[in-house]
Amino acid sequence: MGRREQREQIFRLLFRVEFHEREDMPQQIAFLWEEAEPAVAESERLAMTEKYSRIMDRLSEIDGLINEKAEKWTTDRMGKAELTILRLAVYEILFDEDVPVGVAINEAVELAKKYGQEGAGAFVNGILARFANKG
Repeated sequence: MGRREQREQIFRLLFRVEFHEREDMPQQIAFLWEEAEPAVAESERLAMTEKYSRIMDRLSEIDGLINEKAEKWTTDRMGKAELTILRLAVYEILFDEDVPVGVAINEAVELAKKYGQEGAGAFVNGILARFANKG
C-alpha cells in the first residue's frame, strides 16, 4: 500500500472520532481493518494505527493551532471531513519529519476534493498555507 492510500486510511480512522466516543475507537479501528478493500497487511495496520494514536495524543493542541490560523472559522464550525483532513495535515506539517510540508498540503487538498464539500480543496489549502508560511 502506498503512502497516499495509507494517508487515506488514517483519514478514515480520524473521521470516525467525530461520531464515536474515544473508548469505542479500538472497536472502530478493528471494524475499519475488517472492511478494508483490499486487505491491509498487519505491519501497515500497526503503522497507521500508531500514527492515528500520535495524532489523537495531540488533538487538542492541533485543534487549537487550527483555530489560531483559520481566520473567521473555528473547528466547531468546519465540516467534519475538512476538519479531519486539516488535523491530519497539521500533524504532518508540524510533527512528522518524514512528510515534506508540500506533500502534506498537496495530499490534504486531494483528500478535501475527494471527501469534502464543494470548495473544500481551496479552504484546506488556504488554512494549511498559513502553517507552511509560519504566519
